[in-house]
Amino acid sequence: MEVVLNILGQTGISTVIGLMIFIPIFRNAQKLFDWIENQTIGVRNFILESLEKLFIEISPEKVTYGLIGMAIFSFIFMIILFGLVMGSWGSSILLGALAAFFSFKLPKPILNYLIEKRMKEYSGQMVDALTLLSNGIRAGLSMPQALGMVAAEMPAPTAQEYNLILQQQRIGVPLEECLENLAARIPTEDNDMFVSGVNILKETGGNLAETFDTIVDVIRERVRIAQKIEQYTASGMFQGMTIAAMPFGLGGLYFVTDPASMERVFAHPLGIALMVAAIVLDGIGFFVILKIVKIKV
Repeated sequence: MEVVLNILGQTGISTVIGLMIFIPIFRNAQKLFDWIENQTIGVRNFILESLEKLFIEISPEKVTYGLIGMAIFSFIFMIILFGLVMGSWGSSILLGALAAFFSFKLPKPILNYLIEKRMKEYSGQMVDALTLLSNGIRAGLSMPQALGMVAAEMPAPTAQEYNLILQQQRIGVPLEECLENLAARIPTEDNDMFVSGVNILKETGGNLAETFDTIVDVIRERVRIAQKIEQYTASGMFQGMTIAAMPFGLGGLYFVTDPASMERVFAHPLGIALMVAAIVLDGIGFFVILKIVKIKV
């Protein structure tokens, strides 16, 4: 080994190490660039699409600057925090790089939560919105006029969605396509049923008011069944939480009444292994109970 080191020298060794790093990167350059683009431009595009669904207007430049600023702030904050606390600036730089990377991932769960919350609000307003549509159709209004009436009477997000349908219609987009866009923005079963019903009746003919009344009855019945199922499964959820908490409660009781025995359990490798196994099995059991009592309506 020493002979090889003497022959190559420091420069040769550095060259060999550099080639070992460079060649795999060069061979997988396209995959690497695609991954980097997905982690940067892909995140920005996801944020823009999500904000558009939330009816929040923002320029792509501001989103880009925000992501870069958040990454820089996370990097500097972690370096200062762990550099001062741990005293190891090398480790703090690594942690700062990881924090900067994960800062790009932070907006996704937040935006998904906001979109899910907005969809639930829209679903909760569908009964009132369809009732107004049905009354408007019976009063002799056309479908666009009835949509305009609902948009004026209902709060967001229903008002926002119906106003967008009317705006798209004004620039020449067919009503069927406008409703399909609505179904794509809010992909719920109730909304799909509403869009499909309107589009089918536009082609075949029929009574829109009666269709809306039928959809309202279906939604109300689904809500009633969901509430009844929640009542039945609430006891199962409570039992599952109680069973999952019992081992920890008993462990705490033993620790208070006989601390010496519990200390021996945590001090022995077999005791630690048994405790880990118990926690894992307890978690699996709780997960199975949740799956059993969770019923999709």
